Amino acid sequence: MAKVTTYDVTPVPKPRMTQRDKWKKRPVVLRYHAFKDQVRDSGLTIPTSGAHVCFVMPMAKSWTKQRSIVMEGQPHEQRPDLDNLLKALGDALFEDDSCIWDIRVTKVWGKEGKIKVRI
Repeated sequence: MAKVTTYDVTPVPKPRMTQRDKWKKRPVVLRYHAFKDQVRDSGLTIPTSGAHVCFVMPMAKSWTKQRSIVMEGQPHEQRPDLDNLLKALGDALFEDDSCIWDIRVTKVWGKEGKIKVRI
C-alpha cells in the first residue's frame, strides 16, 4: 500500500545561474534559495528509488471560480519545466543528487502549491 505525504511547499524551478548571482542576487535566485530552505524545514524527504513526486502548481488568482473547478487536478502543461522542478527539489534534499536513480514525477494544477510524495 502506497503512503502519500503532502507538504505545503509551493514548487519553484531551478533558475539558470550566472557568475553574477554570487554577489548580486536576482529575485528568481532569492526565491530558489528560499524554496530550498522551506523544503528542508518542512521535513520533506524522498528515497533514491521508487518514489512518485507530484508537483501541484498553484492556479492564478485571476482565474474564475468555474475555471478553477475545471482545472483542479488536470495536467500542468506549461512552464516551469518538469525537469527544472525536480532539479530544485533534488538540490534542496541532497548534497549530490546523482544518487537518485528511479523516480516518477508529475505536475498538476491545484488551488495552492504543494508537493506530494508517494512511496
